[in-house]
Amino acid sequence: MQLIWIISFSLLGSVGAILLAGSYLLFPEKIRQNLIPCLISYATGTLLGAAFLGLLRHALDHSPAASVLSTVLIGILTFFLLEKIVIWRHCHDMECEKHAVAGPLLLIGDALHNLIDGIAIAAAFISSVPIGVTTSLAVFAHEFPQEVGDFAILLASGYSRRRALAYNILSSLSTLPGAILAYYFLMVVQTLTPNIMAFSAASFIYIAIADLIPNLHKQSNLIQSIRQFGFMLAGIGTIFLFHLEN
Repeated sequence: MQLIWIISFSLLGSVGAILLAGSYLLFPEKIRQNLIPCLISYATGTLLGAAFLGLLRHALDHSPAASVLSTVLIGILTFFLLEKIVIWRHCHDMECEKHAVAGPLLLIGDALHNLIDGIAIAAAFISSVPIGVTTSLAVFAHEFPQEVGDFAILLASGYSRRRALAYNILSSLSTLPGAILAYYFLMVVQTLTPNIMAFSAASFIYIAIADLIPNLHKQSNLIQSIRQFGFMLAGIGTIFLFHLEN
């Protein structure tokens, strides 16, 4: 039953986000531009909430703080290096410098990112269903605006809508082997689950702080800033509600 939960929510967080992003492109340009900052703000909140209220809290309950925090530090440095070789960075608008990156490299980066998301989802569900659900929600929330940006990159690179959708779905399916392999590995070596959760939390924190928040700072209007902060709180609040009983 646990494996079914993992597979189902892995597909929701990856393929589900891509299908929704493809539908989102059907909206008029003005609506898309107004919604993206709200979606990114909400995704930021869910990532931070899932990292601090779910993954890290649970990891610290089952492993020494020194081990957990060292893993978080190693994770952040790892994702920094991945970003430096241009296979990790997300993109959410047409002005992003990463639009110069070739489509195949973008898809390889997405596949690696989705593989890590799958590992995070599996480790979370092994710990508890509520943590698994909130981790999957955080994955879905940040994958959606990312996939919108990825579609824009592929379309600008000359891909047709159908081809861009097909390749994005293909790269997203790497979530499944990541989740399934992590499930069987952690069933055997359960003592590593807190460290895997800490590493997953590091990926969420890095994406939120190094990618999403700088993107939001491009809009300095007071009303827009208040709206962004409100959606961030809504994202954190969503995660908090799931953990009220835990």
